[in-house]
Amino acid sequence: MLVVGNGRMGRALVAALGDAGVSILGPAGRGATGAEAGIVLLAVPDAAIADAARAIAPGRFVGHLSGASDLTVLHDQVAFSIHPLMTVTDAGGSFSGVTAAIAGLTPDAVEVADALADVLGMRGTSVRDENRAAYHAAASVAANFLVTLEGMAEDLATTAGLDRAALVPLVRAAVENWAEHGAGAALTGPVSRGDDATITRQRDAVLQRLPDRIALFDALVDATRDLAAARAAERTTT
Repeated sequence: MLVVGNGRMGRALVAALGDAGVSILGPAGRGATGAEAGIVLLAVPDAAIADAARAIAPGRFVGHLSGASDLTVLHDQVAFSIHPLMTVTDAGGSFSGVTAAIAGLTPDAVEVADALADVLGMRGTSVRDENRAAYHAAASVAANFLVTLEGMAEDLATTAGLDRAALVPLVRAAVENWAEHGAGAALTGPVSRGDDATITRQRDAVLQRLPDRIALFDALVDATRDLAAARAAERTTT
């Protein structure tokens, strides 16, 4: 098996597959043909998948790791995809217990994707092409946008003389409550209590100290009110 792509994901995959006892080559650079491998996994940016796939010799199982792309970017290869629902840092990452979105052009290609997920300790789940954009958007909201919000919280806390570490236990508790109970049940704070006076004071502080984030603050208050209202309606019907 060959991994193409010498970025963080490519290096993490080579390490994890090697540790799992898979005979693995790479990470190879883009343009590799995969002539020496029966399975080729393209760990390259989405925009580079099509070109990388064209370079692969025919007759191989060729997979990509994109959450948003379908199988057409792999052209006429025996195509599959496997998208680990995780982030990988420069220090690497553990695939164990991670959900992976899987697709395959043929039953054999699906079997290859499933086998790769299994050997890495991931939970494979099928995501149809028409659902891939929504699936990937959910992942971006859950991970990328969360970090953006914590960046805003960090900036605002700095204006009050607090550092990021002061917020970490609160963030971890909120995420754990969401993971265990869902968004509605995990919601706390002045919006969930209908404390408009406190919300107004908070808004004034954001407007004064982070004026470029006031639109984001307002949008979040509106969305949180919708969540709190939905939760309240659910309670009255149960």
